[in-house]
Amino acid sequence: MKTAKFSIGQVVRHRLFPFRGVIFDVDPEFNNTEEWYESIPEAVRPRRDQPFYHLLAENAETEYIAYVSEQNLLEDSSGDPVRHPQIHEFFDKDQDGSYHPKSRLQN
Repeated sequence: MKTAKFSIGQVVRHRLFPFRGVIFDVDPEFNNTEEWYESIPEAVRPRRDQPFYHLLAENAETEYIAYVSEQNLLEDSSGDPVRHPQIHEFFDKDQDGSYHPKSRLQN
């Protein structure tokens, strides 16, 4: 099993498509439905045996939840904040703009 390259709270962008987001969970390998996996065109379908990331994602038009393979992610070094409406449910933002998971003890 491969060690995840990216971490929770890290801002990443998709390698092929114009969206970015903050990682809020990581699966060590593919853990979604077969229907979801088969819906990806075979020519660009990722391997199952790699980490997959759950993102609070955004593109120019909207915000949503994305599930993305490690091979399709790159670090986003823009420094721009992520505008996803659920971000404050999961993370606190430091003065330097980085995201850190909220403590489970907070209400």
